[in-house]
Amino acid sequence: MPQVMEFKLPDLGEGLTEAEIVRWLVAVGDVVAIDQPVVEVETAKAMVEVPCPYGGVVTARFGEEGTELPVGAPLITVAVGAQCAPADADAPEGTADSANAPRPLIGYGSDHSRPARRRRVRPGSAAPGVASTDPAPAAVAVVAAVTAPAVTAPAATAPAVVAGPVPVISPLVRKLARDHGVDLRALRGTGPEGLILRADVEAALRAPAHAPSVVAPAAVPAGTSAAPEGATRIPLKGVRGAVADKLSRSRREIPDATCWVDADATELMATRAAMNAAGGPKISVLALLARICTAALARHPELNSTVDLAANEIVRLPAVHLGFAAQTERGLMVPVVRDAQTRSAESLSAEFARLTELARAGKLAPADLTGGTFTLNNYGVFGVDGSTPIINHPEAAMLGVGRIIPKPWVHQGELAVRQVVQLSLTFDHRVCDGGTAGGFLRYVADCVESPSVLLRSL
Repeated sequence: MPQVMEFKLPDLGEGLTEAEIVRWLVAVGDVVAIDQPVVEVETAKAMVEVPCPYGGVVTARFGEEGTELPVGAPLITVAVGAQCAPADADAPEGTADSANAPRPLIGYGSDHSRPARRRRVRPGSAAPGVASTDPAPAAVAVVAAVTAPAVTAPAATAPAVVAGPVPVISPLVRKLARDHGVDLRALRGTGPEGLILRADVEAALRAPAHAPSVVAPAAVPAGTSAAPEGATRIPLKGVRGAVADKLSRSRREIPDATCWVDADATELMATRAAMNAAGGPKISVLALLARICTAALARHPELNSTVDLAANEIVRLPAVHLGFAAQTERGLMVPVVRDAQTRSAESLSAEFARLTELARAGKLAPADLTGGTFTLNNYGVFGVDGSTPIINHPEAAMLGVGRIIPKPWVHQGELAVRQVVQLSLTFDHRVCDGGTAGGFLRYVADCVESPSVLLRSL
């Protein structure tokens, strides 16, 4: 008889505790191979295809597209057995069981350039590999399971009153409830088997006097402020929700300040043109600015740090993992270039291009979006001169770069038209004083105005 195995949403790493189902890649009744992607989910950081560690027939799916599930919640069940999957005609006798045996899920599974074609087991037909005139009892059992009336398992079966341990998996949900004084025992979870999700806590916070609240899909939560007729409500979740959470936390925790300066970038642009004219891979302006940033951080390491509130300490970080803002169809993303201080301008250009392409294609891995220590924000691409950005928590600083445009400028004692850029530094005032921030920004501006200054630190 086939064994029905339950596959749960795995830990996707990088502190992620939940994910939203974007698209099912298999249906109930499909035959799946080991490590075949079965669902595409969106975390707060990236789109991920999740492979299943079992091979067999899909007997149930948990959650519709658009449902948010916590890590550890059931995704699908698979009937595993020799009769559940097609046998390899060239395989020696007795190898079918091992081909479908469950094995641990490692990382994100094998790299399948093309998912295996879905095959459906239908009532009245034999499972692949079994004689159609006399299907084996095991195959009949699988078909029965597949064709049961409940095709999709319910996403939420919350009890009326929580007894025993509070059904919460996510530590972020517990912290959110604790920070706002919400009693988790008074809530009814809308997740699988009554699990309490972040949306449940947030709904309770929006309700009058923190009254217990259950958020039904596609329903407006109780206590939500009235909106004019014709207004559109957009769920604050996924990437947009993650950005909102991080920026709100940054504003709550970080006492930030901003200083700025105008710089003559004419020489920088001429240097770039000369480098590119010499042949080889093209060097981007962003790469030159990044190289200047890493040199400035070597002189002012206070800005490459983070604040550990629990230990009441400033932690200076040994490597510069440089984040850069990239606008995509899914919203603002901040990919991270690892060990930027060890890279040349050419290497930085190539890495910026690679990560930007992945970001726009929605293929960045969670690891590509985490671990940054300093952010370079080129908002000049939007045609603006200046900004006072919000620091990318838990970092301590962000360098902003406006557009580079011709402006009247006093050069060598005479008025001339020069390529001018506004540079701004937003920094955590806990890690340093204005003198350090000003020294950092002045060094960056000096390198922009005269790139030869940078050569002294190389």
